[in-house]
Amino acid sequence: MNHDLRRDADAIIREAITAVLPDAAVRRALENREFTGRVLLVAAGKAAWQMAKTAADCLGDRIDSGVVVTKYDHVKGDIPHCACVEAGHPVPDENSFRGTQLALDLVTGLTEKDTVLFLLSGGGSALFEKPLIPGAELQDITSQLLASGADIVEMNTIRKRLSAVKGGRFAQLCAPAQVITVVLSDIIGDPLDMIASGPAYPDSSTCEQALAIAEKYGLRLSDAAWALLRQETPKALSNVTTLVNGSVRELCAAAAKACEGLGYTPVLLTDCLSCQAKEAGSFLASIVRSHAGSGEALAFIAGGETVVKLTGKGLGGRNQELALAAAAGIDGIANAAVFSVGSDGTDGPTDAAGGYADGDTAAELRAQGVMIDAVLRDNDAYHALQKTGGLIITGATGTNVNDVAVALLR
Repeated sequence: MNHDLRRDADAIIREAITAVLPDAAVRRALENREFTGRVLLVAAGKAAWQMAKTAADCLGDRIDSGVVVTKYDHVKGDIPHCACVEAGHPVPDENSFRGTQLALDLVTGLTEKDTVLFLLSGGGSALFEKPLIPGAELQDITSQLLASGADIVEMNTIRKRLSAVKGGRFAQLCAPAQVITVVLSDIIGDPLDMIASGPAYPDSSTCEQALAIAEKYGLRLSDAAWALLRQETPKALSNVTTLVNGSVRELCAAAAKACEGLGYTPVLLTDCLSCQAKEAGSFLASIVRSHAGSGEALAFIAGGETVVKLTGKGLGGRNQELALAAAAGIDGIANAAVFSVGSDGTDGPTDAAGGYADGDTAAELRAQGVMIDAVLRDNDAYHALQKTGGLIITGATGTNVNDVAVALLR
């Protein structure tokens, strides 16, 4: 391993994630805002605890009561007046359903003078859920979607029709109270009806699209689920104000600034990366090969969210798979590295946030009898990168604004 490049990668990740923590976003949203009646706080998503803690620090006892639903191991302490529930992600579980019901109980019987402060971040599709079909069936459909290679918009188009809270339905249940939604975006282009499946935003997708997606991926659905796909979602909401604070654009800009501070010339390739993880890794490696030997210190940055099509039974995530695919392309190139990380600190069903590979990684794996092509076919990037010290482990970060991948050339 090239330890100089790994140190640079860790420093870039640390600085970029710190820059997109939701604290400032929540403070901006609450600045100079006055409330009349009761204030109820509902926070859902991977960044829910961090967002709720900031809101509580800002508003203090002005918050009457609250519910926070976030991923396991993401609660970092008590929040005054709030019940915190940790739940399943990326597949919802009984705690997802329980935490969501607590939130629904909280917003029952409100008046037009009351306000629901709804703090929403990525991961809410699994964490904030009251299914209209049996929970076990919803879990199975979610697992089918995750394994299919469907992108997040396709997945959420299906999921919001199977839910009592998605696709604008939560805002309807809050009426006549006003809902102020503060969104931390984890989807390219910030489509508000798709982030966490849009619990408090009118749905732009249609039944026809949902049915086409189900057929495209050959989803196994019950008659009840098919019937729900044919039921239209709310297309207008009169009691909602939505504020977007934080996105992958800010993450990429922060990564570029960190690279510049380390002496690299940053080049933003895209903040709309959307393809298979293996393809993204191969693409970044090809860019490195084109510029190797130029004598320049360069950093190529790509933000967005890739997908993994499961063909094996290994362990990994999209960022780890991207890095491992890049390792094959930069094999033997001195002073070159590619790393990719999820801003929330998690990547797939693992304890890693992403993966790192450099020009030595492929050779190190060959020496241990590990062939990258075989590993990728089995979707087992985690164990391969573990052998080379290539796992990036940050722990829960408290934010969630997509992923960033960087190719470094010293």
